[in-house]
Amino acid sequence: MNYSDSERIATVLEKAGYKKAPQIEGADLIVVNMCSIRQSAVDRVHGIVAKFKKLETAQTILTGCILKKDRKKFAEKFDLILDIKDLPTWPKKILTIKQLLQNKSYFKIKPKYQSKFSACVPIMTGCNNFCAFCVVPYTRGREISRPAKDILNEVRNLIKQGCKEIWLLGQNVNSYKSRNIDFAKLLKMVNDVPGNFWIRFTSSHPNDFSDKLIDTMAQCKKIAPYLNLPIQSGDDKILKKMNRNYTAKKYKNLVKKIRKKIPDIALSTDIIVGFPGETKKQFENTIKLFSEIKFDMAYISCYSPRLETAAFKLNDNISPQEKKKREKTLTNILKQTASEKNKKYIGKIVNVLVEKQNQEYLIGKSWHYKTVKFKSKKNLIGKLVKVKIIDVNPWGLKGKIIKEKS
Repeated sequence: MNYSDSERIATVLEKAGYKKAPQIEGADLIVVNMCSIRQSAVDRVHGIVAKFKKLETAQTILTGCILKKDRKKFAEKFDLILDIKDLPTWPKKILTIKQLLQNKSYFKIKPKYQSKFSACVPIMTGCNNFCAFCVVPYTRGREISRPAKDILNEVRNLIKQGCKEIWLLGQNVNSYKSRNIDFAKLLKMVNDVPGNFWIRFTSSHPNDFSDKLIDTMAQCKKIAPYLNLPIQSGDDKILKKMNRNYTAKKYKNLVKKIRKKIPDIALSTDIIVGFPGETKKQFENTIKLFSEIKFDMAYISCYSPRLETAAFKLNDNISPQEKKKREKTLTNILKQTASEKNKKYIGKIVNVLVEKQNQEYLIGKSWHYKTVKFKSKKNLIGKLVKVKIIDVNPWGLKGKIIKEKS
């Protein structure tokens, strides 16, 4: 049956535009047709995985006779696990694999950087989380991580060219995994690149935020003390409907651990108000969490239906007026907490990377990712300067230049 299945798989793959590779090295796609009749057959798959894990460019499918417990074991080792009985529907699902291959090629394209002092460096793309409100898994495909050596080479070249700020990017950046290198280890490797520069990253998911990652952020001198950690809602039932796979309590405990290790960290979040079915009581739970955590900044959105997402099937029963009202409620809380957070900078000297000029003011970002404006007759765009803070508002700091740093 395995041989017979494989012959039919070959037909499906050829119709999808593939042709048989002469050997496993150099293949774009590897399909493992598994047998579960004996444990020894299952064990052989583990051996096969060890071989193809060395092939950076290959994408992988597991199929055949797969028990539920085996499916769980192999979930992180294969890009897709497809049921052999669903073979007629494979062409649509294989498009995901093609997306992954395209993403591999995407990483090989050398970008034309728009800034000489701040650069975005993608380290992964795609997402496996399937949040109910998000289209990313359908447009970007499943997660794929870029080889660490390529990331490090790009960072080294940017620093040699005078870049002062590196943004590591991904739809779910802290789920990065390439061979035996996870996101925490990658951050440490980037931190060890010689040069005077700042490291920032986005976007992160609470589920993948490990203690190891927190320790790495606390220990590495070049990682800026700023973190965007989306919560989306403060109510557990809404979080479950969103398919976020954590609770408000788990999120709050994570924030406590982060702040314990990095006391001065600036924390921002993402919030969606008016998710289908969100009651006033459930929104009050978001208000409670929002007030308790006291974010430095928040990106608050009113829910809007998106085709092909799970939430699109739900009844969007919150009126636009009510959504706006809830957005305003959270914005007012943010104004208070952000003002309190910013007041502690009055009288302090902060490092600022100058980004642009707006009329008589130069504007940049501080080490803690605060927007800072100050006056100067010099052209300091792209420079790191010291600024003494003399005034604040909820959305930024105002200062007086002390001296140019570099």
